[in-house]
Amino acid sequence: MSLRPISSTLRESAFVTDLTPTCALGATTPRSLRLGAFGLTECPEVALASLALRRDAPRPDATLPEAGFWAETALGTALWTGPDQWMIEGPGLADTDFAAQVAHRAPGCSVTDQTDGWVLFDLSGPVERVLERAVNLDPARLAPGQALRSVIDHMPVLLVRRAPDRLGIWGMRSSAESLWHALERMLAHLSAR
Repeated sequence: MSLRPISSTLRESAFVTDLTPTCALGATTPRSLRLGAFGLTECPEVALASLALRRDAPRPDATLPEAGFWAETALGTALWTGPDQWMIEGPGLADTDFAAQVAHRAPGCSVTDQTDGWVLFDLSGPVERVLERAVNLDPARLAPGQALRSVIDHMPVLLVRRAPDRLGIWGMRSSAESLWHALERMLAHLSAR
């Protein structure tokens, strides 16, 4: 029995995988939706890193927000998530080693890359109506400059009130499609009223 070599073209195609990057919702471009006064956009360009202070370690050289707030800092946009814990956003930095950049500026802190584990949706329009409906929250409890953890349709989210008419919604990437569907369904209902 003699074996013939496989052609190089066949050999290469058998082992090359498609490494085209995709957004959390599965497409190569971010999904966007407009329903009445509401806009909803997937934001894959935003990097995310968690930062936690270690016991007896120095605080980073940045003013980090207190409970329930977010702030622009030397590290990036910091969102308070728990005692001595924050998520740090890096707009436009998803294709970089953002966590390493944060760790460099926050020596002695525990920093972990979270970019591929989360999805960010940007909601624009009369967000008070969404807050009342989606999370059963008095909009006064989430004024611009505030951030908090909540749930939408039984999915954990981190809500960031960026402006009176803008809300950032961070959810788990593994449930991105379900979260988008819940938001789309709710916006369609609110737009019809």
